[in-house]
Amino acid sequence: MAGILRGEVRWASLDPTIGHEQGGQRPVLVLSQDVFNERSGTVIAVALTSQPQRAGFPLTLELTSVTMPRRSWVKIGQVRTLSTERLGESLGQASPEELAQVIEGLNEIIG
Repeated sequence: MAGILRGEVRWASLDPTIGHEQGGQRPVLVLSQDVFNERSGTVIAVALTSQPQRAGFPLTLELTSVTMPRRSWVKIGQVRTLSTERLGESLGQASPEELAQVIEGLNEIIG
């Protein structure tokens, strides 16, 4: 799949999963750089959920810049490397500020 951009929100098939991993058909936010996405056949992404989250930043961040069917939160700790074959249509692009906050949250989690 060509043209997958950093900051893009796309549908993804996350099954099969184990344990507490996010699964099913759900939106993901692409974190990896465009050149990586283009050349590797994979993307690094974080799962989104429509379930209200008790944990705040840095574990979750409400995504407001993309028009979603429901309110959505980025689950910053749910990082996955996905084959581009798992990705579907684009739902939009996160704002540069939201993308920076997700990267900041990930840096806080992993140190």
